[in-house]
Amino acid sequence: MSSPLVLQRPTSIKPNRVAIFIDAANLFYAAGHLGIHIDYRKLKSYLTGRHCLTNAYFYTGVDSANLQQQSFLSCLRHIGYQVIAKELVKRADGSVKANLDVKIALDMTKLANSYDTAILVSGDGDLEWVVEEVQDQGKRVEVIGLGSMTSFALRQVSDRYIDLADICSKICSV
Repeated sequence: MSSPLVLQRPTSIKPNRVAIFIDAANLFYAAGHLGIHIDYRKLKSYLTGRHCLTNAYFYTGVDSANLQQQSFLSCLRHIGYQVIAKELVKRADGSVKANLDVKIALDMTKLANSYDTAILVSGDGDLEWVVEEVQDQGKRVEVIGLGSMTSFALRQVSDRYIDLADICSKICSV
């Protein structure tokens, strides 16, 4: 009598755990330049693919008096984004800034044990060093940004670069 064939998944292979880090100001500016509206459910789904999403972080400056923005951030939380918000600083010249690059860098390094691949949605060259640091910890880093607005050094150091213009049909609202 023969025993039944039992198929086992190899124990040495683990699913690819993905964490998404979105620089909202950079993404909004790129989307405006392209004239597109991003569907954040589609974006998260596209970036995750068939991998295991550990978390999706959305870093943004906020104006607490802006009810439309508060509603948008509430919707993002509802669909599974962890919103990291910092009150906008208004400069003397009338411009506003949130300065979240350091927070993105800290979180990418601090949380590196929770993911295998970091997906950084930003074109900011200030993040080049954090990409290298995370890679030194054995992690893969993919960068999504608009080619004309993404630092050449950031593209070069990433394990994979995807131009936002190339994925519009997959991540935009209709």
